Amino acid sequence: MRYGWGRDTLARALSTNPPDEPRSHFFQANAAGSPKLHYLARGSDAQPVLVMLHGGGSNAHWWDHIAPAFADRFYVVALDFRGHGNSDYPEELVVGAFNDDVELLLAHLGREDAVLLGHSMGCHIAVDHASRHRDTRALALIDLARGSTKSTRRRSRMALRMRGTYALKDDAIERFQFLPGAANASEELRLSIARHSVRQEADGRYSYAFDPRWFALPPRPAPDTSKIGCPTLIIRGTDSSILTEQGAAEFADELSDVRVESVQNAGHHVHIDQPVATLEVLEDFLSQFAASQGKPSATSRLCTD
Repeated sequence: MRYGWGRDTLARALSTNPPDEPRSHFFQANAAGSPKLHYLARGSDAQPVLVMLHGGGSNAHWWDHIAPAFADRFYVVALDFRGHGNSDYPEELVVGAFNDDVELLLAHLGREDAVLLGHSMGCHIAVDHASRHRDTRALALIDLARGSTKSTRRRSRMALRMRGTYALKDDAIERFQFLPGAANASEELRLSIARHSVRQEADGRYSYAFDPRWFALPPRPAPDTSKIGCPTLIIRGTDSSILTEQGAAEFADELSDVRVESVQNAGHHVHIDQPVATLEVLEDFLSQFAASQGKPSATSRLCTD
């Protein structure tokens, strides 16, 4: 573990002149009706691929304070799912479309052997993908939904569906809040994310950069987790009502090579409530996939000077 590394990395990422601005890319599959998808890239495409998958109602920029930490060893790609961020907002909604987006992205990159890092909804997309694609190198899952009550999940989806609109962009930024709440998030980080999470609607008003209609769709059938063979890291916030301690333990029991870490004083948005602690847990796990170091595992712990 490189002590102090996470704090220094976060400070650089949130500075007024960050050292590594992401490169913005768009791509589109040849199939008729395929949406144009957007992603942010950092690092060299000759390096191992680390794909970051955001949660529902968020976007690729929610990883801006995390992604630079790994761009020296990975080709870091943060995807905007369709109906989110700068990707297309299709009129037709299809169950499983976000899963398709990951497959389209990896086909575009020509890299099936990616490490997948997800938060919330992005975790479930990553798990589904790994269950169907044995080339997946590893999974890092930040607070997936396991163990929460139906009413808790329903309230979260309803809150996203009730997205408001504002006459002024500055008002939308000021009113931006995390759902569920992130009680320990810094105002600096909230503002940084908020500025990238507002878009202008067709009527000229401003709202948040996601299509709320997606949260009325039923989920895709649950994947067969017994088919996941890659090392997996589960990170939960100790204050999370979305991933309970029991839920994390039960999910871990379904996997063959898994490690569970809890981050203190963090809710569902672990990487926003406690970004430094999250960075250092991720560093400890992901560093083994940056280069060939024998057979990696979820329980490997690497020490770095």
